[in-house]
Amino acid sequence: MTSSPSNRILIVEDEQDVVDMLTLHLEKAGGFAVSVATDGAAGLKKAREELPGLVILDLMLPKMPGLEVCKLLKTDGATRHIPIIMLTAKAEEIDRIVGLEVGADDYVTKPFSPREIVLRVKAIMRRGKGDITDEKMTFGTITVDPSRHHVTVAGKKVRLTSVEFKLLSMLMLRRGRVQSRDRLLNEVWGYESLIDTRTVDTHVRRLRKKLGKAAEAIETVRGFGYRLREG
Repeated sequence: MTSSPSNRILIVEDEQDVVDMLTLHLEKAGGFAVSVATDGAAGLKKAREELPGLVILDLMLPKMPGLEVCKLLKTDGATRHIPIIMLTAKAEEIDRIVGLEVGADDYVTKPFSPREIVLRVKAIMRRGKGDITDEKMTFGTITVDPSRHHVTVAGKKVRLTSVEFKLLSMLMLRRGRVQSRDRLLNEVWGYESLIDTRTVDTHVRRLRKKLGKAAEAIETVRGFGYRLREG
């Protein structure tokens, strides 16, 4: 395969018509190589072996459910950085939130527009093309080192997903200034209102949990967005 792993998309889906449709549109979009697994266990194995640029992961899979695959990939240092789009027929709010809580970067319910999937894939792939800054940033007990993708709180390392890291970096870079949910979606996720702004809230909640007491630095501006407190 000639394409680099960063442009490889792994589809973990047991419905052949969905696999065929996604493969067709991703290959037509250009620049992507597609590999496929039809059950959760095989998908986990392929993701670990191939280290693709992105995984499109169905929630309901034979052998191992998608949520478990996602959780295992996001807790493994070798695969934690791989973005995951959760694909499922379940549209209930709780399923969406649980998917994001275990580390999925995005969540799409069936039936979906193939064009929308391609736009989301491109947005996620694009957002990893460069850091906001290479300068180390410190606020209170929180230190972010973009060049090493390293975060510490009171000297203790904190493991963040790629979305959480970029979200924290954006807030630290613009400390004291309110960042709207729409702006965060656009600049952290790379989306132009393609997904529900509540996705931002879910990721902020996860980020706060990982920061512990230092999470008090992230202030909610009701009805608008978030900011890092001044002083």
